[in-house]
Amino acid sequence: MRSGIIYAALAFLCWGLFPIYFHALGDVPPMQILAHRMLWSLGFLLIVLLLRRQWKWLNVVRQPRVFFSFVLSALLLSANWLVYIWSVTNHHVIEASLGYFINPLVNIMLGYLILKERLRSVQWVAIAIAALGVGWLTWQTGTVPWIALFLAFSFGSYGLLRKTAALGALEGLSFETIVLFPLAAAYVVWLTLQGQNVFINTDSDMTRVLLVMAGPLTAIPLLLFASGARRIPLSILGLLQYLSPTLQFLLGVWLFKEAFTADRLVGFALIWGALVLFAGEGLLRRPEAAAKG
Repeated sequence: MRSGIIYAALAFLCWGLFPIYFHALGDVPPMQILAHRMLWSLGFLLIVLLLRRQWKWLNVVRQPRVFFSFVLSALLLSANWLVYIWSVTNHHVIEASLGYFINPLVNIMLGYLILKERLRSVQWVAIAIAALGVGWLTWQTGTVPWIALFLAFSFGSYGLLRKTAALGALEGLSFETIVLFPLAAAYVVWLTLQGQNVFINTDSDMTRVLLVMAGPLTAIPLLLFASGARRIPLSILGLLQYLSPTLQFLLGVWLFKEAFTADRLVGFALIWGALVLFAGEGLLRRPEAAAKG
């Protein structure tokens, strides 16, 4: 189990440090970063699939239901990526971290609304406290924290689709990037014809290297996560997931010096309290469920 914890923790550590990577590409428009992330991710994933000789899944995606399910998940994933990249490059790292803090609560709410899963009383209380926190932030700033809510709901919806997906993590992401590849390639060709392709126009070799690195930086954390998830209980995985938004939050406050007022702290504290309640109840229920089993 120790190796599983290490793999999962490394995955969340990578995701938590993503703001540093995207911030280094601050001079590149978010749409171009997204396009290169799609292109280079597919190249890297195809190499991994080739080395592992995993091609049987291609027969599965020929089924119309599976195909269109992954087309939808690919669109949700690309939208999530775009808003996240935009938020980091436009100095909204703290609000982006908020989206991934509330994502677990969005997941259980979507499970209730879509999958008709029953929620326990403590889960309802946690959702209510988190909603109060979001409401407080909206009232204090005068605007809805749309970045956080979009990231939470888009990734929650993506997770909902992948929950019943017919493909594993590696194969699923590979097919999603295959779906997105024509769009990304066409956009890059158009940029080139317009003389706006930063990859070609930039004088910085480091910018080119960083754009190419989008491939392995997307795929490696996913492979680590998939490997770790198979080796550890969901309760531990659920706690480790908070490592990523916590790191993003700390980077936003201390490295990027984003504003974090006392009023904003109140809203975050309410959401953190909801997460403690949610995670604590899950940990307490696990021994009870094991004893009954």
